[in-house]
Amino acid sequence: MTATYDLRDSALAVTLGKFPATSYTVASTYCLDYFAELAKAAGSIDQASVERAAGVLQSAYTSGATVFSCGNGGSAAISNHLQCDHLKGVRTETDLKPRVVSLSTNMALVTAIANDLGYENVFSYQLESAARPGDVLIAISSSGRSPNIVRAIEWARQHEVATISLTGFSGGDSRKQADVAVHVECANYGIIEDLHQCVMHAIAQYIRQSRMSDDVVTVTTF
Repeated sequence: MTATYDLRDSALAVTLGKFPATSYTVASTYCLDYFAELAKAAGSIDQASVERAAGVLQSAYTSGATVFSCGNGGSAAISNHLQCDHLKGVRTETDLKPRVVSLSTNMALVTAIANDLGYENVFSYQLESAARPGDVLIAISSSGRSPNIVRAIEWARQHEVATISLTGFSGGDSRKQADVAVHVECANYGIIEDLHQCVMHAIAQYIRQSRMSDDVVTVTTF
C-alpha cells in the first residue's frame, strides 16, 4: 500500500500555512499566489544538502557506479525524467557516461512484483537484483512515508548503497533514514513535486557544466 494523506499532513499544513486556504474564482490570481508559495518553499531547501547530493552523484558518475531512482505517481514521473537528464543530459558534451536507472519505468515488472509480492516491495526487489555496494539510490516521495520508498532506502542502507531522499511535508522516515535528505518545507503536493523536479534539473545541469570549459559553457544551451 502507498501512504495516504493523514492527520500528520493536515497538522503540518496548518503549521506551515496551508495553500490554498480558501477557494479562488480567478485562475491568474491562483497562479500568482501559487508562484509566491513556490518561491517561499524554494527558500526552505537546505543548500548544504543540495551540495552533498551533488557530490554523491558526481562521485558515482566519475567512478562508474549506478544511480537508481524511484517514486510513485508524480514522483515516478520525476524519477523517469531524472534518468533522461542524468544520463543523456549529463553525458552530452562531457567526458562522463552516467549509469542511471529508474525503478519506476517498467510497468510490466512493477505490476508483476506488486501482484505477487506486494506493492511495498516493487523497488527493493529490483534493487536486490541490480544494485551493488557503492551504487546510489535517489528516493523521491512528497510525504516521505510511502512504504515502498522507505523499504528501498532501508535495503540500500543495509547493502552499502548511498541514499538521497527528496521529500516534503514532515519528510517521514525517508528524510530520517537517507544519507542525504533534500527537503522541501511545504504541504502542497504540486509545489513539492515542482521543486523536486527543479532540484533534479539543477544538479544535472551543475554536474554537466562542471565538466566543461568556460568557452563551451558560453555556447551551450542548457
